Amino acid sequence: MEIKYIKPKDTYKLRHKILRPNQTIEDCKFEGDMDEHSFHLGAYFNGQLISIASFYREKNPTLNGAMQYRLRGMATDGEYRKQKAGSSLIASAEEILKEKGADLWWCNARTKVSPYYKKLGLSEHGEVFDIHPIGPHKLMYKKIG
Repeated sequence: MEIKYIKPKDTYKLRHKILRPNQTIEDCKFEGDMDEHSFHLGAYFNGQLISIASFYREKNPTLNGAMQYRLRGMATDGEYRKQKAGSSLIASAEEILKEKGADLWWCNARTKVSPYYKKLGLSEHGEVFDIHPIGPHKLMYKKIG
């Protein structure tokens, strides 16, 4: 498994396949993708991009943290879910976030994957909410530093 920085456009195919198959590829381009503080990581297995994660410097007003980053668009190809690509991406991202001086990262996790995020050390905050047309989500966060 190799973790590398990738360009935003490198995330679109997996975002579309895994996260937004019923939407257009244009819906897989997120605001902030090109921001100077954003970064995107990819996990490669035998030279193939199998997992992605994007981080944006964005403060959630309901969370305490001076320098927050938001995770969006994390996806792993279903054929490779047992390879620990996602947890490897998060471990690498947390090192990068520490270097950037971040003290907390957060995400709007789909409720069906919130147990996975709990295993990675995240805590839930608030009630379940709906993001149309994707479905129910839970705000989750992790303090770092």
